[in-house]
Amino acid sequence: MFFYLSKKIAIPNNVKLKCVSWNKDQGFIACGGEDGLLKVLKLETQTDDAKLRGLAAPSNLSMNQTLEGHSGSVQVVTWNEQYQKLTTSDQNGLIIVWMLYKGSWYEEMINNRNKSVVRSMSWNADGQKICIVYEDGAVIVGSVDGNRIWGKDLKGIQLCHVAWSADSKILLFGMANGEIHIYDNQGNFIMKMKLNCLVNVTGAISIAGIHWYHGTEGYVEPDCPCLAICFDNGRCQIMRHENDQNPVLIDTGMYVVSIQWNHMGSVLAVAGSQKVVTQDKDVNTVQFYTPFGEHLGTLKVPGKQMSALSWEGGGLKIALAVDSFIYFANIRPDYKWGYCSNTVVYAYTRPDRPEYCVIFWDTKNNEKYVKYVKSLISITTCGDFCILATKADENHPQFVLVLCNSIGTPLDPKYIDIVPLFVAMTKTHVIAASKEAFYTWQYRVAKKLTALEINQITRSRKEGRERIYHVDDTPSGSVDGVLDYSKAIQGRESGTIQRYSLPNVGLIQKYSLNCRAYQLSLNCNSSRLAIIDISGILTFFDLDARVTDSTGQQVIGELLKLERKDVWDMKWAKDNPDLFAMMEKTRMYVFRNLDPEEPIQTSGYICNFEDLEIKSVLLDEIMKNPEHPNKDYIINFEIRSLRDSRALIEKVGIEDASQFIEDNPHPRLWRLLAEAALQKLDLHTAEQAFVRCKDYQGIKFVKRLGNLQSESMKQAEVAAYFGRFEEAERMYLEMDRRDLAIGLRLKLGDWFRVLQLLKTGSGDADDSLLEQAHNAIGDYFADRQKWLNAVQYYVQGRNQERLAECYYMLEDYEGLENLASSLPENHKLLPEIAQMFVRVGMCEQAVTAFLKCNQPKAAVDTCVHLNQWNKAVELAKNHSMKEIGSLLARYASHLLEKNKTLDAIELYRKANYFYDAAKLMFKIADEEAKKRTKPLRVKKLYVLSALLIEQYHEQMKNAQRGKVKGKSSEATSALAGLLEEEALSTTSRFTDNAWRGAEAYHFYILAQRQLYEGYVDTALKTGGHMTEALHLRDYEDIIPAVEIYSLLALCACASRAFGTCSKAFIKLESLETLSSEQKQQYEDLALEIFTKHTPKDNRKSELDSLLEGGEGKLPTCVATGSPITEYQFWMCSVCKHCVLAQEISNYNFCPLCHSSVG
Repeated sequence: MFFYLSKKIAIPNNVKLKCVSWNKDQGFIACGGEDGLLKVLKLETQTDDAKLRGLAAPSNLSMNQTLEGHSGSVQVVTWNEQYQKLTTSDQNGLIIVWMLYKGSWYEEMINNRNKSVVRSMSWNADGQKICIVYEDGAVIVGSVDGNRIWGKDLKGIQLCHVAWSADSKILLFGMANGEIHIYDNQGNFIMKMKLNCLVNVTGAISIAGIHWYHGTEGYVEPDCPCLAICFDNGRCQIMRHENDQNPVLIDTGMYVVSIQWNHMGSVLAVAGSQKVVTQDKDVNTVQFYTPFGEHLGTLKVPGKQMSALSWEGGGLKIALAVDSFIYFANIRPDYKWGYCSNTVVYAYTRPDRPEYCVIFWDTKNNEKYVKYVKSLISITTCGDFCILATKADENHPQFVLVLCNSIGTPLDPKYIDIVPLFVAMTKTHVIAASKEAFYTWQYRVAKKLTALEINQITRSRKEGRERIYHVDDTPSGSVDGVLDYSKAIQGRESGTIQRYSLPNVGLIQKYSLNCRAYQLSLNCNSSRLAIIDISGILTFFDLDARVTDSTGQQVIGELLKLERKDVWDMKWAKDNPDLFAMMEKTRMYVFRNLDPEEPIQTSGYICNFEDLEIKSVLLDEIMKNPEHPNKDYIINFEIRSLRDSRALIEKVGIEDASQFIEDNPHPRLWRLLAEAALQKLDLHTAEQAFVRCKDYQGIKFVKRLGNLQSESMKQAEVAAYFGRFEEAERMYLEMDRRDLAIGLRLKLGDWFRVLQLLKTGSGDADDSLLEQAHNAIGDYFADRQKWLNAVQYYVQGRNQERLAECYYMLEDYEGLENLASSLPENHKLLPEIAQMFVRVGMCEQAVTAFLKCNQPKAAVDTCVHLNQWNKAVELAKNHSMKEIGSLLARYASHLLEKNKTLDAIELYRKANYFYDAAKLMFKIADEEAKKRTKPLRVKKLYVLSALLIEQYHEQMKNAQRGKVKGKSSEATSALAGLLEEEALSTTSRFTDNAWRGAEAYHFYILAQRQLYEGYVDTALKTGGHMTEALHLRDYEDIIPAVEIYSLLALCACASRAFGTCSKAFIKLESLETLSSEQKQQYEDLALEIFTKHTPKDNRKSELDSLLEGGEGKLPTCVATGSPITEYQFWMCSVCKHCVLAQEISNYNFCPLCHSSVG
């Protein structure tokens, strides 16, 4: 960080100043002094020159108003920026609040307590409240509109300072005896502040200043010290909060009068005077510190007595009240920034985020990339890359060097254990140094390197790519500098400079300087070193000169005679070891061989110096609005030899210019000459100049020009070479060479113009070129997602691939379908179009496309994917595919996993896998039966299962029939064979007698219905049919025995067939499934019935024959439950069950399976 005095304003009549305050928002400066002097000034820059911005622009007083009202000397001035008010007070205790009205300041309020004098006034962070402290201990807190909020008398205390905390909850009161008391915002005492900086201090002391930075512009890092307290003896402490037990302590070693933070709390300025041994009087000085107590520098100020200081709102200037003058000093901040491959990298803090915001601003395309970095230490750049040095973590003492490219993409992070206070970078190495050690890292990036550089990399790979050295070690790397930049220079606080070779890091030489170096810079061939010391003095050191010193010994290295003061930036030219540019105050000087050219007014930081051009960036302007950098903030300066050569070429002629460039050779000047010679078609000079600047393409171009006959053709080619394409095209067309004009536009990729030229010309246009042009324009629109426009051109360019893509993006599926149908069979685009249809679920179109390109497997997969299983099966059959079974099984298992059994059944049914469907259906029916669901629902499920089994039998028959005839397709018979095997291997109950479950529930329901309708005899027969079944152990697994026998007992009892009833009860009592309690209940019931009625049937003969099971062989009528004894009866074609002939006339549908009576 550098500072220099830039301006001085004298106060009329030599009135001594007491205080000064700079309004951070509007830029007004208020200064108060003896005899009631109060002035408000405003400095404004007046310039129309875009290059003269910031500090370099001349500034004049746009306001200089004297405010009348005070009689005694004005001692306190303070601004309220939010409400544009100025509050001042004098030695008589008079307080005046001033307001701005139509460009002038007027009194708004007056307050005079007459008892004591105001020592300090402070507005809180939002400008709502002011706290005023009087010398006699009185404290008043008032609001911005002049109302008193509260007042308090602190008895026996002399007050001299006051400060608000950022959140306005705490007030600090500084006492005359040097103590600081902490109060809350209602005036209640909390505690005394512990002043660590006054340990071991004796004698009377007073507070020179308290300043609490309110965090309005963000903090340098999280938990950053922000409360500065300084005493007149030079002791200072910087605290994180009001009771920080571990503050930063500073001894400034001077008599302090005033302190103040800059606008963002990153620099603390301490003003006062220092005793100098050589002089009698004290010297006015301003010391600058970071919040962590690091000393940034010293500014010496002329005059007798400095009384106050105040920062400007942007932190680039500081106002100092000395005697009867205001001095202004310019500040050159240490921005964290760098420049790599047309990109300015800079970092700033934001109030809403704890991290640094690092912006990579591509100045060529005006694009920016933002990256947030925690605890950023520095930014270093070289070539196309940049290194961000950061702290790894709050808890770890490690640091990270992150290698980034020019858009901020991290390429390689390296963790190191030393603090990277200084980081330097070459094309192959990064060197980071702490105060006592340095670390070298040979970084690699995937980029073409020259053979020399590769050679250097391979050699160092054996030695390891990362090393760390202590500064006092003497590493014994064999000394051979491979490249120009293969030297590392290390500067030490003592003034010693050590020179090492790279890549093997051998200490070559030590030099001693008599200053403390702040910034070191090597020229491009490492022969000279530029040193800027801590006070801004630039000196040069020749590293290779051999001189004899005062003792007669020959030493290497000598300090050159040149010395410049107030230098804050410098850059060597990349391509000339004798050229460099430097910034001195607000002027840029270019030196050639240590001789300066005339200066240029600017305050930019130098980015780059090559090709006789200096690129400079106005970082001060960028930082005012860092999120929106403007291209105007990048300025290019041409150095004098380039300007002179250009002037010579323009005004005198190529011959003389050529002679001048011969005397001052540089590739850039030769290129300038070559281009000028080309313009004048002086091909001989142009060729020579291109050879001198090693431009092979240029030489080839001149050769090509030489072979052209026509002069106008040469001129057209030159116009095209210089990028004047419209002019070149016009010349070609005038020569009637439309082909060349089209060729030119083709090279430029300007297809719109190519199309225009193709269409406007007479005669036939080249069809293939036309197609190419249409497609290229289609691509242009497609890239910008203007699909409709693209379609028109692709149709004309017959580009089916891109057309398909456009239709798809436009969701024009009809167009896509038409395109698919227009393509020939097996066209390579068909699978892609089919996939497009698949993605939007259009199965039919996708299948058509797949079949057209002979991919039936893909078509089947599509159907499966889109759940069109019937279509899949149909396709599989048509194309004799075997894997349909596995497909179905896979999908069915997927459905079953999700508990979608009915979906799986439906799937099998659609795919004609009736057996599997039936198996699942029976499973559901069994489960439902176990759950004791409604019997009708269970019957329906069993009927469905049985119907599926019937369909399966039918399928088998057809398959067998097909086998016999030999006409059926191979796939069907294979499928039948598979199913047959499966049927044989499964000896399960339901393939043999599929209807048993349905029968059981059918008769169960029928018996119940007959019983409730009063047909007890019929019910008994129906029930009896079930008993017989039970007798044969047939229905035991379907309906629980308890239910059957309970029903039978009930029916028998109702039809007074007590013999049957008795048998039913015997059976019930012997069931093992019942508990003893239930059995007891049955026994009791039986006892009750059979004590009243003898267990004999009334209609003996019929029931006997029924229960003896003789009739078991006869079919049973499913409508009535009676056995069929006649020879004429109706049989259902589906379930093969019978109904009595006289009953069937009452039914339209089969009572069991509900198929229609045909």
